[in-house]
Amino acid sequence: MEKQYVVLGLGVFGSTVVKTLAEYGCEVLAIDKNPECVQRVAEYATKAVIGDVTDLDFLLDLGVNEFDVGVVAIGDHLEEGVLATMNLKECGVPHIVAKAKNKRFKLVLEKIGADTVVRPEKEMGARLAKSFLRKNITELVELDSENSIVEMKVPQAWVGKTLNDLNLRKVAGINVLGKRNPETNKLEVPVD
Repeated sequence: MEKQYVVLGLGVFGSTVVKTLAEYGCEVLAIDKNPECVQRVAEYATKAVIGDVTDLDFLLDLGVNEFDVGVVAIGDHLEEGVLATMNLKECGVPHIVAKAKNKRFKLVLEKIGADTVVRPEKEMGARLAKSFLRKNITELVELDSENSIVEMKVPQAWVGKTLNDLNLRKVAGINVLGKRNPETNKLEVPVD
Protein backbone atom coordinates (compact mmCIF):
# COMPACT_ATOMS: atom_id res chain seq x y z
CA MET A 1 0.00 0.00 0.00
CA GLU A 2 1.28 3.46 -0.94
CA LYS A 3 2.13 5.91 1.81
CA GLN A 4 -0.22 8.82 2.39
CA TYR A 5 1.19 12.31 2.88
CA VAL A 6 -0.20 15.42 4.53
CA VAL A 7 1.47 18.75 3.80
CA LEU A 8 0.84 21.66 6.16
CA GLY A 9 1.74 25.01 4.62
CA LEU A 10 1.62 25.60 0.88
CA GLY A 11 4.21 28.24 0.11
CA VAL A 12 6.83 27.51 -2.54
CA PHE A 13 8.37 24.63 -0.58
CA GLY A 14 5.11 22.98 0.49
CA SER A 15 3.42 23.33 -2.89
CA THR A 16 6.50 21.86 -4.60
CA VAL A 17 6.36 18.86 -2.25
CA VAL A 18 2.64 18.40 -3.05
CA LYS A 19 3.12 18.66 -6.82
CA THR A 20 6.11 16.31 -6.87
CA LEU A 21 4.41 13.66 -4.73
CA ALA A 22 1.28 13.92 -6.90
CA GLU A 23 3.36 13.46 -10.07
CA TYR A 24 4.48 10.13 -8.64
CA GLY A 25 0.90 9.04 -7.93
CA CYS A 26 0.96 9.57 -4.16
CA GLU A 27 -2.09 10.44 -2.11
CA VAL A 28 -1.56 13.94 -0.72
CA LEU A 29 -3.70 16.06 1.60
CA ALA A 30 -2.65 19.73 1.31
CA ILE A 31 -3.63 22.31 3.95
CA ASP A 32 -3.05 26.06 4.30
CA LYS A 33 -4.97 28.99 5.75
CA ASN A 34 -4.42 31.03 2.57
CA PRO A 35 -7.10 30.27 -0.07
CA GLU A 36 -4.77 31.31 -2.93
CA CYS A 37 -2.12 28.79 -1.83
CA VAL A 38 -4.73 26.04 -1.54
CA GLN A 39 -6.12 26.90 -4.99
CA ARG A 40 -2.60 26.72 -6.47
CA VAL A 41 -2.24 23.02 -5.51
CA ALA A 42 -5.88 21.94 -5.78
CA GLU A 43 -5.42 20.30 -9.19
CA TYR A 44 -2.46 18.24 -7.93
CA ALA A 45 -3.40 17.24 -4.39
CA THR A 46 -5.78 14.39 -3.67
CA LYS A 47 -7.55 16.87 -1.40
CA ALA A 48 -6.71 20.54 -0.77
CA VAL A 49 -8.23 22.26 2.25
CA ILE A 50 -8.29 25.79 3.65
CA GLY A 51 -7.77 25.71 7.39
CA ASP A 52 -5.73 26.35 10.50
CA VAL A 53 -2.97 23.74 10.91
CA THR A 54 -2.48 24.85 14.53
CA ASP A 55 -6.00 23.56 15.38
CA LEU A 56 -5.69 19.93 16.52
CA ASP A 57 -9.44 19.22 16.28
CA PHE A 58 -9.52 20.51 12.69
CA LEU A 59 -6.68 18.15 11.74
CA LEU A 60 -8.33 15.19 13.49
CA ASP A 61 -11.62 15.93 11.67
CA LEU A 62 -9.68 15.68 8.38
CA GLY A 63 -8.34 12.27 9.40
CA VAL A 64 -4.71 13.36 9.55
CA ASN A 65 -4.15 10.57 12.09
CA GLU A 66 -4.48 8.09 9.18
CA PHE A 67 -1.52 9.53 7.26
CA ASP A 68 1.98 8.00 7.17
CA VAL A 69 4.09 11.12 6.65
CA GLY A 70 3.45 14.71 7.67
CA VAL A 71 5.36 17.62 6.17
CA VAL A 72 5.32 20.89 8.09
CA ALA A 73 6.30 23.39 5.40
CA ILE A 74 6.07 26.45 7.64
CA GLY A 75 9.61 27.73 8.01
CA ASP A 76 9.21 31.41 8.78
CA HIS A 77 6.74 31.35 11.67
CA LEU A 78 8.19 29.33 14.54
CA GLU A 79 5.01 29.28 16.64
CA GLU A 80 2.88 27.91 13.78
CA GLY A 81 5.57 25.41 12.82
CA VAL A 82 5.88 24.18 16.41
CA LEU A 83 2.12 23.86 16.90
CA ALA A 84 1.67 22.10 13.55
CA THR A 85 4.50 19.68 14.38
CA MET A 86 3.07 19.00 17.85
CA ASN A 87 -0.37 18.43 16.34
CA LEU A 88 0.96 15.86 13.87
CA LYS A 89 2.80 14.17 16.74
CA GLU A 90 -0.39 14.09 18.83
CA CYS A 91 -2.34 12.74 15.85
CA GLY A 92 0.12 9.85 15.74
CA VAL A 93 1.59 10.56 12.30
CA PRO A 94 4.56 8.13 12.22
CA HIS A 95 7.07 10.31 10.36
CA ILE A 96 7.18 14.09 10.55
CA VAL A 97 9.39 16.29 8.36
CA ALA A 98 9.57 19.97 9.29
CA LYS A 99 11.05 22.96 7.51
CA ALA A 100 13.20 25.40 9.49
CA LYS A 101 14.59 28.76 8.44
CA ASN A 102 17.57 28.71 10.79
CA LYS A 103 19.59 26.62 13.23
CA ARG A 104 17.55 27.64 16.30
CA PHE A 105 14.24 26.75 14.63
CA LYS A 106 15.77 23.41 13.62
CA LEU A 107 16.79 22.67 17.20
CA VAL A 108 13.32 23.51 18.56
CA LEU A 109 11.54 21.38 15.94
CA GLU A 110 13.83 18.42 16.67
CA LYS A 111 13.21 18.74 20.41
CA ILE A 112 9.43 18.64 20.00
CA GLY A 113 9.52 15.52 17.90
CA ALA A 114 10.12 16.23 14.21
CA ASP A 115 11.86 13.15 12.79
CA THR A 116 13.60 15.13 10.05
CA VAL A 117 14.20 18.87 9.90
CA VAL A 118 15.23 20.42 6.59
CA ARG A 119 16.68 23.80 5.79
CA PRO A 120 16.02 23.92 2.03
CA GLU A 121 17.87 27.14 1.20
CA LYS A 122 20.99 26.15 3.15
CA GLU A 123 20.95 22.57 1.82
CA MET A 124 20.35 23.63 -1.79
CA GLY A 125 23.04 26.32 -1.54
CA ALA A 126 25.60 23.76 -0.36
CA ARG A 127 24.52 21.30 -3.05
CA LEU A 128 24.81 23.94 -5.77
CA ALA A 129 28.27 25.03 -4.62
CA LYS A 130 29.47 21.40 -4.56
CA SER A 131 28.15 20.92 -8.10
CA PHE A 132 30.39 23.79 -9.26
CA LEU A 133 33.40 22.02 -7.79
CA ARG A 134 32.76 18.73 -9.59
CA LYS A 135 32.65 19.50 -13.29
CA ASN A 136 31.75 15.98 -14.50
CA ILE A 137 29.12 15.31 -11.80
CA THR A 138 25.50 15.94 -12.79
CA GLU A 139 23.84 14.57 -9.62
CA LEU A 140 25.18 13.75 -6.17
CA VAL A 141 23.49 12.08 -3.20
CA GLU A 142 25.68 11.84 -0.11
CA LEU A 143 24.75 8.71 1.86
CA ASP A 144 27.22 9.36 4.66
CA SER A 145 30.67 10.90 5.11
CA GLU A 146 32.32 8.17 3.01
CA ASN A 147 29.70 7.00 0.48
CA SER A 148 27.77 8.77 -2.27
CA ILE A 149 25.67 7.95 -5.27
CA VAL A 150 26.97 10.01 -8.16
CA GLU A 151 25.66 10.55 -11.67
CA MET A 152 28.48 11.77 -13.85
CA LYS A 153 29.54 12.34 -17.42
CA VAL A 154 31.85 9.59 -18.65
CA PRO A 155 35.46 10.81 -18.69
CA GLN A 156 36.96 10.79 -22.18
CA ALA A 157 39.59 8.24 -21.05
CA TRP A 158 36.80 5.70 -20.36
CA VAL A 159 35.06 6.01 -23.74
CA GLY A 160 35.19 2.80 -25.81
CA LYS A 161 36.25 0.61 -22.88
CA THR A 162 34.20 -2.06 -21.10
CA LEU A 163 33.60 -2.04 -17.35
CA ASN A 164 35.88 -5.09 -17.13
CA ASP A 165 38.64 -3.15 -18.90
CA LEU A 166 38.26 -0.20 -16.54
CA ASN A 167 38.11 -2.37 -13.37
CA LEU A 168 36.65 0.65 -11.52
CA ARG A 169 35.91 -1.18 -8.27
CA LYS A 170 39.55 -2.15 -7.78
CA VAL A 171 41.19 0.91 -9.33
CA ALA A 172 38.98 3.68 -7.93
CA GLY A 173 36.58 2.10 -5.39
CA ILE A 174 33.63 2.76 -7.72
CA ASN A 175 30.63 0.47 -8.17
CA VAL A 176 28.66 1.21 -11.35
CA LEU A 177 24.92 0.98 -10.67
CA GLY A 178 23.59 1.90 -14.10
CA LYS A 179 23.95 4.00 -17.21
CA ARG A 180 21.75 6.65 -18.76
CA ASN A 181 20.56 5.94 -22.30
CA PRO A 182 21.46 9.05 -24.33
CA GLU A 183 18.47 8.60 -26.67
CA THR A 184 15.71 8.03 -24.10
CA ASN A 185 17.42 9.71 -21.12
CA LYS A 186 16.26 6.73 -19.01
CA LEU A 187 18.49 5.14 -16.42
CA GLU A 188 19.30 1.53 -17.29
CA VAL A 189 20.02 -0.73 -14.33
CA PRO A 190 21.82 -3.15 -14.18
CA VAL A 191 24.73 -2.47 -16.50
CA ASP A 192 26.44 -5.23 -18.48
